[in-house]
Amino acid sequence: MMNAVVFDPAADTFMVQQVPVPQPDAQDVLIRVEACGLNPVDAKINRRKKSLPNQGAGWIMGLDVSGYIEALGPNVTDWKAGDRVLYHGNLQRPHGGFAEYALQKASTLIPHPNVSAVTAAATPCAGWTAWRAVVDKLRITSADSIFIAGGAGGVGSFALQIARHFDLFPIITTCSPENEKYVRELGATHVIDYHKGSIAEQVLAITQDRGVTKGLDAVGPDNDIDVANALSFEGEMVELVGLTRPEKYKNSFGRGLGFQQFSLGSAHQAGAAGEALLRQVGQTFSRLVEDGTITVPVTRVVSMDEVAQSLVAMRNQTGRGKVVTAL
Repeated sequence: MMNAVVFDPAADTFMVQQVPVPQPDAQDVLIRVEACGLNPVDAKINRRKKSLPNQGAGWIMGLDVSGYIEALGPNVTDWKAGDRVLYHGNLQRPHGGFAEYALQKASTLIPHPNVSAVTAAATPCAGWTAWRAVVDKLRITSADSIFIAGGAGGVGSFALQIARHFDLFPIITTCSPENEKYVRELGATHVIDYHKGSIAEQVLAITQDRGVTKGLDAVGPDNDIDVANALSFEGEMVELVGLTRPEKYKNSFGRGLGFQQFSLGSAHQAGAAGEALLRQVGQTFSRLVEDGTITVPVTRVVSMDEVAQSLVAMRNQTGRGKVVTAL
């Protein structure tokens, strides 16, 4: 038996329980968890519980896991017991990292970077998403300018650093006044208080009415409109939280705007090609963390007993940086 934070659909919350240690299938490994990052997608299992067996009763979330391989399925040949690994998990599977042991498909693992377990576990969902969205999807260069909605959050805090790494200017973001110093340290050159006035109009003022060439929405509800309306002629944006809605954006066709949606976890549904992308971005991002190019903004480390409360709070709050549980 092991301790785990499980989802209770009846109470619409999470609780620590004793549950059996899961056993690996043919292509799985059993991971002894060192640390696991908390993400909004973990907290919002309640929004998709109707699509899960038993409405997700007993489901263990926790997608971003640092740990050691404890046991291997019979078809796993590329890893051995004792290997230290990092991965971004599959939310369609019930044995995540908010537990002493987790299951993961071996073909999605990467070697653990040469950083602490807490630092590593804070990177996959937010950091790898930011890299793929900004580098792979938006294809940023030093000739670009960018507006990032939500610079103080998990994805935003990494996206700002990536934009700085590629020498973009200006790098514009939104945050609350108490987070302005923080986002400037991460790379923002201009900061907008999202409580005050039209965000798109403020971006246009900063750019002398040209708008930005690239945009990223890491916040959600209606921030996509602000990002789209802040784009320049033939500007491009990536939406990370919902669906793009060109019909709601200012003259999106006439301005020749480009829109993409991105979900890191969709790679798990794309077979070997998707798994290869996960490994590639994980290893690339880990190297940048190892050499200090990317700073991992872990703002709080919580115990397993504190995970449930932290997840529920995460549903309705915006926060700074990353929260991680360490076992």
